[in-house]
Amino acid sequence: MQAKSQYGGKRVLITGGTGSFGKKMTRRLLDQGCGQIRILSRDEAKQHEMRIEFEDSRLEFHVGDVRDRRSVDYAIGGVDLVFHAAALKQVPSCEFFPIQAVLTNVLGSANVIESAQGEGVQTVVCLSTDKAVMPINAMGMSKALMEKVAQSSARRSLDGTTVCSVRYGNVMYSRGSVIPLFVQQLLDGKPLTVTDPAMTRFLLPLEVAVELVEYAFVNAQPGDTFVRKAPAATMGVLAEAMRQLFDVDVPIEEIGVRHGEKLFETLATREELRHGQDMGDYWRLQMDQRGLDYASYFSEGEQVGLETENDYHSHNTERLDIDGTIALLRQLPEIQAVLSTAGLPQ
Repeated sequence: MQAKSQYGGKRVLITGGTGSFGKKMTRRLLDQGCGQIRILSRDEAKQHEMRIEFEDSRLEFHVGDVRDRRSVDYAIGGVDLVFHAAALKQVPSCEFFPIQAVLTNVLGSANVIESAQGEGVQTVVCLSTDKAVMPINAMGMSKALMEKVAQSSARRSLDGTTVCSVRYGNVMYSRGSVIPLFVQQLLDGKPLTVTDPAMTRFLLPLEVAVELVEYAFVNAQPGDTFVRKAPAATMGVLAEAMRQLFDVDVPIEEIGVRHGEKLFETLATREELRHGQDMGDYWRLQMDQRGLDYASYFSEGEQVGLETENDYHSHNTERLDIDGTIALLRQLPEIQAVLSTAGLPQ
């Protein structure tokens, strides 16, 4: 793909690089001839595990926190590209500790972006979430502010560092997500705990999320936000698909919605889509580049009605049934490994 030639000999920083995305992205970068990959994270234990797993001299590990501008500056010096994945992501945790979400997701992101611009980095890709759209929880609100910080920085750096964002839904089998929980419950013979069977969520394999980030790197203009179109399923369908896939007849137990959860998630609002560009598998949402003098906009231009536009959310995207969900689950390397160990068909 086009991104391969872009990575050759490049020096890349991945913040939060010991997570699911960081490890997957690191593998792809190494395979595509990246010159150096720096991993910035707070977790020295996971860095040690990753160092042993990869055994590649092109990896350089930095223990630090995006909240600390000095550690960001040290890690970012001389790099060409930044993938900013460091974040507090657990919705209930952020509900109880919202200031922590602000410190990491907003101020930490500002540190990364400003440091990158100061160092003349080519591109910064910030990883956001569907929960940032019309947010009702602290995690989503902090991620929405991260996107605003990215766009504000892009307005001041149109001829310098390209700052852009990507927005995607639930990454399947990522750390802390529901699928690993379901797997463990099935292996232990325990009931599958479902918040609300009618709740819908986008389902995105990690491989596709990485492709979205690569697409943004290659195609972004300053301030762009890229959205990957994705199918969705209800939690009831996902739980039943897991039961059938693992051939385990355990009950499904409804436990109620957790703090800050929505019945469905939105990836793009109708207002954003009005100015968006449909790029096939992706939406490109462009930054509003107007200044603060709105006078001319009130007296000129045509009115655009919103009544024909729809938000893009997990209730109106492609809806997977049980068979479709099972087929998607079978694509996941983690599911394949568990099924193989359990002696089940892959």
